[in-house]
Amino acid sequence: MSVDLLNYVPEDNYLKDRVILVTGASSGLGAAVSKVYARFGATVILLGKTIPKLEKVYDEIVTSGYPEPIIHPLDMEGAHGGHYEEMAESIIESLGRLDGLVLNAANLPVFTPFKHYDPELWGKTTMALIQANYLLLRACLPELEKANDPAIIFTGHKSNKAYFGAFGVAKGGLDAMCDIIADEYDRDDGFIRINRIDPGPIRTQMRTLNFPGENPNTVAKPEALVGPYLYFIGPDAGKRTGESIEYERVDADAVWTGDV
Repeated sequence: MSVDLLNYVPEDNYLKDRVILVTGASSGLGAAVSKVYARFGATVILLGKTIPKLEKVYDEIVTSGYPEPIIHPLDMEGAHGGHYEEMAESIIESLGRLDGLVLNAANLPVFTPFKHYDPELWGKTTMALIQANYLLLRACLPELEKANDPAIIFTGHKSNKAYFGAFGVAKGGLDAMCDIIADEYDRDDGFIRINRIDPGPIRTQMRTLNFPGENPNTVAKPEALVGPYLYFIGPDAGKRTGESIEYERVDADAVWTGDV
């Protein structure tokens, strides 16, 4: 089924009237997912820390004639619980609802042996991935519980291997977080669809910085991976929850069927 999801294209207005929050929306996969959600009718909340990049995604969505998104700048490395609670309150005050959440923001700061990892960098990395996503979920879950067809998607990254350090540990923790809440919300009353997608290597700034010797043209563009994100955020996925969809390496020249 995971291969078929790459070619998944929903009907027009598939996400009409839905409000979806995407973290790491300023570039790469987060930007691609945000734009395709808007294309199918969603109002997207663009969360990231770099305002000019968020504004670029905003402009591309508005210029295309899609529902106007909302920019919410936030540095997940330094934000505390109050920031996320204020954000959730602001979403409800301005839009009245929250239907979906994509936890996509990530930063791989360095490859280094475990014994040489800088303690301060370790703290910042785990804060930005584990603690920040916990606080974000904690603030958003009460509103998602009120939605008719709520969904959460985690972006995974298989990194439990040498030199991934704090990033690898944090990503493993996020996998566990996803599994735990998916199990908690797999119920008749208050069901929330919660799944994880590991897109494999994709052509992003983070990948280029961490693999400088790799030709970027040998990995797939983020736009080629939007199919699974569309499927699991919307009603066609039904009660499919607690799944982990993994792609080892999508062809570099792959194109999402919706863009053909």
